[in-house]
Amino acid sequence: MRLLVFQHVECEHPGSLRRFLARDGVAWDAVELDRGEAIPDLSRYDALWVMGGPMDVWDVDEHPWLIAEKAAIRAWVRDLRKPFLGVCLGHQLLADALGGTCGPQRPAEVGVTEVELTGAGRADPLFAGMAPRQKCLQWHGVRVAQPPEGAVVLAWSPACPVQAMRVGPNAWSTQYHVEVEPDTIANWAAIPAYHAALVEVMGEGGARTMAQDADDAMDGFLASAERLYDNFMRAGREGSPR
Repeated sequence: MRLLVFQHVECEHPGSLRRFLARDGVAWDAVELDRGEAIPDLSRYDALWVMGGPMDVWDVDEHPWLIAEKAAIRAWVRDLRKPFLGVCLGHQLLADALGGTCGPQRPAEVGVTEVELTGAGRADPLFAGMAPRQKCLQWHGVRVAQPPEGAVVLAWSPACPVQAMRVGPNAWSTQYHVEVEPDTIANWAAIPAYHAALVEVMGEGGARTMAQDADDAMDGFLASAERLYDNFMRAGREGSPR
């Protein structure tokens, strides 16, 4: 298997999921779109992951490469019909690329929170064996306002109704972060846009509070990440119900 990863800032990589890729001997290539790296021939890859980033889905004037990225996501999901996983910005890009809409998340959702699986989520192969309520890390100021046609909402919260979704049999995405590692908070807090959102929501001491909350939840984060990874790989091999 060969995995392609779209990244939008250097420190938003697959995070803890890298240890499971290494465990399974999965080869993967990261494309740093924010640095102008070109999208390769998609036919060479078996799965696509799209990670987070500080830009918004509509920032095409400032980041024109978003146009090509959305076209690649659309081709991957609709034409190639291979396994896809989007996280945070990747979740929003999936929605936008396939005809859904995104809008501001007011207030921004930042911190360790809970999401709840819907009935469809509890039955979906991506969440097999996972608790119906899960602690997760949130750090976003945009949300999916209207999922694409045919999308199924898999997880929700009172603050953000579309926390996870599936589009067709092969594409999944989460608004929250599944790839958290012990150094994630410190790395992301150094990004000006993320730091500003953190201070706005949690105050000047927010980074310390968030880091402690994440440390307290880390064992659960890592266990959930491994389960979701294994489920994604299994569903990608077997194909999910149509």
